[in-house]
Amino acid sequence: MRSIGTRLTIGYALSATLTHTGLFFGGYTLLEDSLSRGLNHLNEVEFHQITARLTGNLNELSSRDLEERVRATSEYDSALYYISIYNPQNGVHFQSSNLLGRPMPDVPGQHDYNAFVEGIGEMRANEFFLPPLDITIATPMRGLRETMSAYVRVGFGLLAFMLVASAAIGYWLSRLLLSPLRAISATANRIRSDNLKDRIRVSNVHDELSDLALLLNQMFDRLELAFDQVRRFADEASHELKTPLSIVRLHAEAMLRDGDLSVSNGEAVLVQLEEIERLNHIIDELLFLSRADAEKIVLNLEIKDPNQFLEVFSQDAVALAEHYHCKFEIQKEGDGRVAFEEKWMRQVLLNLLSNALAVSPPDAVVRLRSQFDKGVWRVSVIDQGPGIPPSQRSRVFERFVRLPGNNKNERGSGLGLTICKKVIELHHGRIFANGGVNGKGAEVVFELPAVAEHTTAVV
Repeated sequence: MRSIGTRLTIGYALSATLTHTGLFFGGYTLLEDSLSRGLNHLNEVEFHQITARLTGNLNELSSRDLEERVRATSEYDSALYYISIYNPQNGVHFQSSNLLGRPMPDVPGQHDYNAFVEGIGEMRANEFFLPPLDITIATPMRGLRETMSAYVRVGFGLLAFMLVASAAIGYWLSRLLLSPLRAISATANRIRSDNLKDRIRVSNVHDELSDLALLLNQMFDRLELAFDQVRRFADEASHELKTPLSIVRLHAEAMLRDGDLSVSNGEAVLVQLEEIERLNHIIDELLFLSRADAEKIVLNLEIKDPNQFLEVFSQDAVALAEHYHCKFEIQKEGDGRVAFEEKWMRQVLLNLLSNALAVSPPDAVVRLRSQFDKGVWRVSVIDQGPGIPPSQRSRVFERFVRLPGNNKNERGSGLGLTICKKVIELHHGRIFANGGVNGKGAEVVFELPAVAEHTTAVV
């Protein structure tokens, strides 16, 4: 059980139910003892009535006289009492007629006990001494057992109700107690690299949860400061690097134009120019991401038919695939209109296609599928490379993360998919990676919302 709320609910329900169970058994014992003491008291009252009739010298009292004195009382109370009078010297002197001739059970060493008489049932017996007589008076326990059975039925009913009620109350309490944690979790989940201004609301109640919220807010303050410093560094460093790189490039190009270099030195200068161009490209990408994080990029969205855009793009895609010794296929399903900026959408498709071609073997077929479904324009780029493990499919959109299995020795910057993600998000869409067909290759998909036919402009 990973949920704290579930554990709290179950814990509360179990503790309340176990407490009720303990009270139930304790109440059962106390009630039974109280009812037994009540029966003892009834027997004692009957004993006092009998002793009131047994006056004089009991040693000289004959069995006939004893029976005549006790008979009236025993017959009058025969529905409630069973009476046996015993004389250690002469044996049984008297038995009430409702005993039906059966002897009264005797428990040695016990004066208050429960006894069972066949044909009569369970009874509560009390032994009294009136020298030289031993008088045993018993009362049926049928009423006591019926009361205890009713108590058990009611107790188990209440136990079941308590289990359900305590589970409901425990669930409500867990929701109430954990609501600040849910608020903290929701706010913390919203705070990302592109949304560092949000903070957890701290309640006026100074408890452990408010202390936790304050600590998290302080941590977010430090993270925001660190992110801002990194962004400013990337922005400023990128700007500062552009000028010296341009100067180095101009000098290298001048050296090539002069023609005074040997063949090997000329090739070295060409390599330098390629690396400078690659470094300039990385700087441009970092500048774009820095501006996107700072929300300084404004798109010029236009409502277009993406199928026409893809027709033009497919010509460049075929040429790019031939450079990689691969084949390119495009599949279009459905019609619709989408608001996008062509320059950035072309950049996204080129990045996705370049990655797909880079990981696919020679003569492989890389497919681009475009389809409209339920108000969404969905574009998929499917390669035949080694694929992306499920645990890594979200990480490939992070900065400087390379796709696995690049067998074309491409030296990418590791920023291509990050830029794709930023561009798609600026278009109010989403991008994600899936496994390929039949477990082979990978599929990168982005989705953009389609617009209604009557819409004419988007700003």
